[in-house]
Amino acid sequence: MTRVEGRRPMAEGRRLNVVHVCDHLGWEGSRMHGVKRLFAWMIPRFDRARFNVSLISLRRKDLSADTLEEFGIDVSYLARHKFDPGTYAALLKMIESKRADVLHLHGYGATTFGRMCAWKLGVPAILHEHANHTDTPWFQKVADRILAPYTDLAIAVSKSTAEFTTRARLMPEERTKVVYLGAPLDEFARVRSVEEVAAARQALGIAPDVTAIGTITRLMPSKGNQFLVNAAPAILARYPSVRFFIVGEGELQPALEAQARGLGLGDRLVFTGFTRDVAAALSALDLVVFPSLWEGTPLTLFEALAMGKPIVATDADGLLDVLTDGHDALVVPKGDAGALAGAVCRLLDDPRRRQELAAEARRTGARYGIDAFVRKMERLYNLLHEGSRRTRRAGILQEDLSFLDTDR
Repeated sequence: MTRVEGRRPMAEGRRLNVVHVCDHLGWEGSRMHGVKRLFAWMIPRFDRARFNVSLISLRRKDLSADTLEEFGIDVSYLARHKFDPGTYAALLKMIESKRADVLHLHGYGATTFGRMCAWKLGVPAILHEHANHTDTPWFQKVADRILAPYTDLAIAVSKSTAEFTTRARLMPEERTKVVYLGAPLDEFARVRSVEEVAAARQALGIAPDVTAIGTITRLMPSKGNQFLVNAAPAILARYPSVRFFIVGEGELQPALEAQARGLGLGDRLVFTGFTRDVAAALSALDLVVFPSLWEGTPLTLFEALAMGKPIVATDADGLLDVLTDGHDALVVPKGDAGALAGAVCRLLDDPRRRQELAAEARRTGARYGIDAFVRKMERLYNLLHEGSRRTRRAGILQEDLSFLDTDR
């Protein structure tokens, strides 16, 4: 593979073409989750006078009920399967057609084929890692070792994810930076009226006199929702009028529903299914629980913080990067339903403590806005475009990147 030398001069007033590449936009039929939701928040917020930001998915067209195209995002689909050797040629052709100035890559396939394209075209490339997956397959290690020299920078969403990126994905530490995501503060931090909250509670079937405990989640193994279900009987024994709400969808829903039936929870624990209006659902809850077993940094955490919700969370990596036990949340050991139940009951016992945690949560949440993340990326893209080709990817390490570490 021959690398293209030199630097494409940027015409006066021309927008920088930034191409994000991802493996896929969720499992078949899934709606607005994870990185797909991040794209929906992030891409429309770039300064359109200076940046032309588009997205390529390696998989089939998204036919779910919620698509990124609804947000005016330019999405292209390669319709390639996971190990399709034709992916490289198809991706290269599309990146060339978009005249990409910077590639921002998400996922194993995207970071593999995308960096091969970056190598071929001499385009700066960012590897963005969203979770600590513990380890990678041997063939991914081979690819990562070969492609590390053609990666300008790796971005990790948490400290443990950064450790995974250097240890398992073989990126040099000096090229790996922790950059926290955030929530749209205009949507989640605004104060909601009594009428809005009442309507949100009614939509979830929460009676006015009920204390609603819940989580906004994907029903998948990392989220640890089985421990919240197991904690429910001990909480109900002390507070019979409490009701639990698990908002979301995912592959573990049948198993979790069977678990709840086995515990005899009946209508005291409700699986509401997917909701598009996460802000409304959060506003309806009196206390939010994150029972995760492992995380990057979940977007719903930033949302709950911005909204000023009292939070009980586990000490899963990623959560601990943002939360401070006893300050803006109560933090308990992961995988311990008894500890979850105890922390929830302590907050139910003490309304004043709930208010204090909620106030501090709001202050913490104000530090993590998606707009601040986008401004960081704009600055990074400009630095990469100006220096990467000219210095053969060495230039970014000569820049002051401390802006990536700041809260704003």
